[in-house]
Amino acid sequence: MPARRPAATRRTVLRGVALTPVAGLGLTACGGTEEGAAPLTGPVELGPESEVTEDGAKLYRDHNVVVSRSGDGTLKAYDTVCTHAGCPINKLEGTKLICPCHGSEFDATTGKVLREPAVAPLKKLAVEVRNGTLVVRPQT
Repeated sequence: MPARRPAATRRTVLRGVALTPVAGLGLTACGGTEEGAAPLTGPVELGPESEVTEDGAKLYRDHNVVVSRSGDGTLKAYDTVCTHAGCPINKLEGTKLICPCHGSEFDATTGKVLREPAVAPLKKLAVEVRNGTLVVRPQT
């Protein structure tokens, strides 16, 4: 005769119920798009052009955009929703973007992957300066 497993105690059941929302948060972070990670659908004003220094980059978290400026003054912009799992990238170190979900890293000046698990580059955006203000939009 097989051994009987003891019935779950009230404490065990309550502990499981209490931990279920926490486990769900972990799955949401790993599963993809979080609120605020929607792609750009039209033009967005970011701020003064002067915020992006030469050979530097600025991350605009509210819009999931990074803008960089090369030594010759050329501006480039990329969508900062990670191409691995759709998480919004929230960290910029110099010109290196770091995704908080799984550690993917991207070059903010080229959009290229520097560290996996992401393998696809960031989506390039059109960027221009209007009356001293940076404006980005999806490329057509």
